[in-house]
Amino acid sequence: MPNNVVVRVHCRCWRILGAGSVGPSLRVMLLPRTAAISQLTLLDKTESTNTVLVAQSATAAEFATVITLDQTAGKGRLGRVWETLPGRGAAISVLLRPRLSTGGPLELAAWGWLPLMAGLAMTRAITEVLITEVVISEELPDRGNAPTAAVPTVSVKWPNDVLVDGRKVSGILAELLPGGDGLVLGAGVNLFHTPEELPTPISTSLATAGATLRGSALVDAICSAYLSELRSLYADFLTADGDAQSSGLRAAVIARCSTLGQLVRVHLPDGQLKTGEAIDLDSGGRLLFRAGTTVTAVAAGDVEHLRYE
Repeated sequence: MPNNVVVRVHCRCWRILGAGSVGPSLRVMLLPRTAAISQLTLLDKTESTNTVLVAQSATAAEFATVITLDQTAGKGRLGRVWETLPGRGAAISVLLRPRLSTGGPLELAAWGWLPLMAGLAMTRAITEVLITEVVISEELPDRGNAPTAAVPTVSVKWPNDVLVDGRKVSGILAELLPGGDGLVLGAGVNLFHTPEELPTPISTSLATAGATLRGSALVDAICSAYLSELRSLYADFLTADGDAQSSGLRAAVIARCSTLGQLVRVHLPDGQLKTGEAIDLDSGGRLLFRAGTTVTAVAAGDVEHLRYE
């Protein structure tokens, strides 16, 4: 049987077709909250969910989604590899073909907001999952003198990361379709890693950050919340014809962007390094940072928050 299986809605939950899998296989999970997503493909294992969805894009519908818990060659920005242990993280890819309300193509200048939109959606989804955990823990009886659970700070790090209390839990990668009429938004999120399993000293996972849901319950919670938030933000953005200001997207991203106000080092695609204070996002989602009296707009690059040094 091929790795990819298309699931159908049955009795308000996903009946996952296929059997005989082992470990954290998605084939033996039920994801009831994710059942709102049409044309969902669940993979036991794949090199890259983005690559799979790009290959399917000629026949796939808008918002088609591919999910796996075992991605062996995940893609990161600037040709890097997104590494994660099998069964410890989720890779989620979504196909978008943004069009104006008139049916015409979205202006290219507005496309820069789409990865930031995905980052905001993941930020809200992780917040929902972790805050629910805090609320449940506080409502448990017989807590005695146990300290009140701290509410985590979940933020967007420009341009494509999501942080929990300053540590990376998720990354976003957008890939244009070959015809240029759409893109695939890929998101990787660390779910079950223990502190010893995390890829870097400034990484975290939902389990490490305090999530107590396990197995399919956590997969379902984070995937459904992320896709729901992304669908809502995307609909509002297109209703406003890609205007991040009038749709509220720019304000929402700025409110959750931990890069702003930070001293940062920007690694530009041409190899230059710039250091300054991140001060704003412009109308196209570019990062504005001030070095001395000069303000520069950056559309692409790696940003370091220098507080880590």
